[in-house]
Amino acid sequence: MAELDEDPDARPASFAESLQAAARQSGWGKLNPGEAPSAHAILGAIGGVRGIIESAAPGIAFLVLFLITHNLLVSVLVPVALALIFVVARAGARSPLTSAIAGAVGLAITALLALITNNAVTNFVPGIVINVVCLLVLLVSLVLRWPLIGIVVGLLVADAVGWRDNRPQRRILTLATWLWVGLFAIRLVLELPLLFANDVAALGVVRLITGVPLYAAFLWVTWLLVRGVFAASASDDDDLDDPDDAGSN
Repeated sequence: MAELDEDPDARPASFAESLQAAARQSGWGKLNPGEAPSAHAILGAIGGVRGIIESAAPGIAFLVLFLITHNLLVSVLVPVALALIFVVARAGARSPLTSAIAGAVGLAITALLALITNNAVTNFVPGIVINVVCLLVLLVSLVLRWPLIGIVVGLLVADAVGWRDNRPQRRILTLATWLWVGLFAIRLVLELPLLFANDVAALGVVRLITGVPLYAAFLWVTWLLVRGVFAASASDDDDLDDPDDAGSN
């Protein structure tokens, strides 16, 4: 039996390398911390036009159908059907399926909960739980002095911990993490009272407004904050490496 040729330099990716690869493949991977924000890059980071449609269409369908028909079964199953159509469309176009499948699974879970409880407002509970978890993770990262946005940006620039030794970068990345704490706090402050009031229509509207639009706005502000200190650091490094400066000493 012929032996398979093995690359002597091949080695399994380390945990840090795997995290870095995951960060670069995520929406945030389309953002360069040292570059000025652009609408095209922000659009890519939130999934592009297709991603926006896939994110918003199920929520709009649920809200419109429930307000018109007040039929819970139809209102929760149509969004699931839409999500499955998005998965099939991506498969046909050979596009990445991860986000579409995750969206379909999430919608299936929320639909099941709503049908089990026979209450349309339960459709929003998983999203609220996710917001609570994200808020807690961000707060824990701040308490541990490892702000989550710093970790993400560090992975994107292939220097996972370098920002911790750079005081301006550490300060801005901490501020950016607090900014995202604010995002999830805003969602919860708006959604929880409506959940307890059993106001399905208002919850649906708030969920749409605080979804992609608010996420994109916070992403833009975060990029503006981070870009300033990373662009300044890159400029300082270029000055130190300038051979003309070195020769004049």
